[in-house]
Formats: sequence, structure tokens, C-alpha cells
Amino acid sequence: MNAPPLRVADVFRAGWPEYLRRHHVPAFQLKAVRHLLACRTPALGGHVWRCASCGRRAVLYNSCRDRHCPTCQGAAREKWLARRMRELIPAPYFHVVFTPATRANPLLRHNRETLLDLFFREVNATLQEFARDPQWKLEGQLGFLAVLHTWSQTLVEHVHLHCAVPGGAWRKNAHTWAPAAATGSSAPPRSPTGSATATCAPCAGGSTGPRWSCPPEPKTGTTSARGLPPPTGSSTPRSPSPGPGRALEYLGRYTHKVAISDYRILQLEDGRVTFRYRDRADGDTEKTMTLSADAFIGRFLLHILPPGFQKIRFYGWMARNVRTENLRHIRQALNVPPPDVPPKPPRIAPDCPACGKATLLIEGLIGRARGPPHRP
Repeated sequence: MNAPPLRVADVFRAGWPEYLRRHHVPAFQLKAVRHLLACRTPALGGHVWRCASCGRRAVLYNSCRDRHCPTCQGAAREKWLARRMRELIPAPYFHVVFTPATRANPLLRHNRETLLDLFFREVNATLQEFARDPQWKLEGQLGFLAVLHTWSQTLVEHVHLHCAVPGGAWRKNAHTWAPAAATGSSAPPRSPTGSATATCAPCAGGSTGPRWSCPPEPKTGTTSARGLPPPTGSSTPRSPSPGPGRALEYLGRYTHKVAISDYRILQLEDGRVTFRYRDRADGDTEKTMTLSADAFIGRFLLHILPPGFQKIRFYGWMARNVRTENLRHIRQALNVPPPDVPPKPPRIAPDCPACGKATLLIEGLIGRARGPPHRP
């Protein structure tokens, strides 16, 4: 894929000095912006490449690898997805999205880490409560992974969790797997497990907290959406995916995504930036929006997470400390071997910017540029 003509970093270069003059920026956001501005510039060093086809030389600078940088997520996503493919089991995988009540947004903004942790815990409690409920005939422990997003297409706050849930429950004491497809249950229009109440007094100004609800978007499995915790209203399952690998690849689009990609930036002129977005309320129509660089930067900063905060988490039998052992037992119960994982493909050289062929060879290294100490 060709490099985009404009990058998010270009917007920051145009508007960052003025934004810093007018706004207070926390240290962890300053650090992320420094990485973003240095990405693929002489500040991080690079390599000199020579094309074996046309003989041209090219200088390609190193990436910052910051998880908030829209330029650096491709390789990390592929490595993560390859590890997850080794952990698949032969079951339908469902895509469920949870969203907290809108009234929680101001509180999330000012007590971000604590309430996002609470959000993760409540989603886990909701799904595990569903799996234990005898009426759905699972009566075991669900395993799932959850990926946090905090943005909408227009970069405003929209906190939600994308969850990949294997269709079944692990009954550890009985050493058996209860498949969702064999329960005879179907997704009901309403369920008491469609929402959960968090015991966080400050969130609601009382003794109970916000209610986390599941929006009508069950998606991506190999059967219908039976076995899923339904939304507070009705839900309409979409066409199923042909297999668990495809379902995981679909979720992989979300794991290392950032608030906006470089390819959505269309124009930067006179301190204003125009970008593409999809209007979900208008049939997913593609539209454009123009913001001042100051407003764009302010919106982007909303989605830089606190240092050390884990935005991808595993729960139930897929929790990190028990996943390997549980996978071994589940495969024994299902009498299936581990999935065949294709060998790691050889590293492909970048395309030559002159002739477009992937025939670049490293000819030399460029050290990092040195500058004065940074003072926030």
C-alpha cells in the first residue's frame, strides 16, 4: 500500500506549538506526541536501501512503535494475530460490543483508569453471569478477549469494548466442554444479563453505579447468535463468518487500531484539517468533516491511554495465567489437536519508492539525530 500523502503527525506539526501554548497537556500525552512527531524522521535514525531492480537508493527512517501512533500498528497487529491463531478451538466465535451509559462519559474523562478498569470487570461479570444461568444450558465458564476503544468516527468520546467470545463454556469440574450450538437455546429479545450494575457510588451519585449495556451488534460467528448476552432491546444477528479463524481476523482489525488512520486525512490547509468518516446514523455513508488543527488535536488526545493501561484483556478460561492449561484440557475434551499454523512468512523488504518493486536491500544505517534535552 502506498504511503498516505498526509499523516496525523502533519496535523500535529502544524498545530502543536499553538495547542501547547493554550492548553495544559499531561506528561503521558506529551510523551506519546513526541513519539508521533519523531516517527519516520531523522530523529529516530533509519536505513539506507538500494533497489536491486532499478539501482536507486532510498532512505527510510525508523518507526516509533508507540501504540497510539497510526503509522506503526501493522506489524504489531500481525504478530498479535499470529499468536491468537495458535489458541483457536473448533467453536463458533461471536463478536459482541458493550457500551457504558452516556452519562458515565464525564466521569470516565476525569477518573479514566479506575472507571475503565471497572468497565472491563463489569463486562466480564455480565458474560460470566450469563454462562452460569441454567436457562441457557451452558453452566460453565466463558473465555473471551476484550479490546477497548474510546472513539467514534469523528474522534469524539465513545467508549466501548469489542469482545470475541467462543461459543461454549468450559466446565472445569466435569472436565467437559458445553457448546453453545448444542444447547438448543437462542438469543432472547431481553435478558437480565443484558446489563450489569457496577458498585461504584461516585458514578451515579449514590450507592449503585452505571449500567453497562450491550448495543444491538452481535456479529461474526459460525452459527446464529445463540448463546450471546443480548442487548437491552432487540438484536438482529448479521451473516455468520465461515470459521473461527475468520472471526478472529475480523476482530484483529480492532486490536491495534487508533483513533484515526493516516489514510483518512484528506487536506491540511490554513490551520484546518479535513478528514473522512462514516456516518453510522445515515446508513454508514462516507462523509467529510473539517476541524481546526487545535480541535483535531484536542480530540485525538482524548484517546491516549494512561501509561501501562492494558486495552486488550483476556477473561475466564482464556485468562493469561490459566489459558495454556485450559486450552490443553479443552482440546482433550473435544478430542482435537492444536490448529495448524502456517509458518512465519519471510520478512518482505519495503517497496522501492522509485519502481515500486519489493527488491530493496539494506546498504547502510543512519544513527539517531541528537538534539538538546527535551523540556515539556
